[in-house]
Amino acid sequence: MAKLIYSMITSLDGYAEATEGGLGDGAEDPEVHSFIGDLFRDVGTYLYGRRMYETMVFWETAHTLPDAPPHIVEYARDWQAAEKVVYSTSLESVSSAKTRIERSFDPDEVRRLKAESDHDLTVDGPNLAAQAIRAGLVDEYHLFVTTSVVGGGKRFFPENVRLDLILDGTRSFDNGLVYLKYRKR
Repeated sequence: MAKLIYSMITSLDGYAEATEGGLGDGAEDPEVHSFIGDLFRDVGTYLYGRRMYETMVFWETAHTLPDAPPHIVEYARDWQAAEKVVYSTSLESVSSAKTRIERSFDPDEVRRLKAESDHDLTVDGPNLAAQAIRAGLVDEYHLFVTTSVVGGGKRFFPENVRLDLILDGTRSFDNGLVYLKYRKR
């Protein structure tokens, strides 16, 4: 059975999306990006909300950028190889291969995907992840914590949900970013 992983860059005060502006530097760093690529290389399916998909579809053509460094080309190839499911009521079409649209998040369907998959899945974006967390579907949480405090926005973890987790890995990067991996107890 595959795991469902929720991973995002977060501010030091726990926001996956700031009210105003970015979350600070970190993800663009080649060391961090290579680590993320290695970590998620074997993901078989990405579950996205519309906004996250619109951000990530960049990887459909990133390998064609002039002077794209090897870690960018490799991540693009890995992303392209995976299946993508976009949950949206408004998106009319997709612009990447191996991608389908679902109009609503169905926890039973995600359970089926996990049970039938040989490769892990990720759920990306705080809104969609909140639905998966509330349904008890997320097995691992991968936080990339920046050095910034942003004071507001969309939280990494949804409100009014209690989780008892076990720290299962850490890594500090030269740019100050800290990786924390937790799994369900």
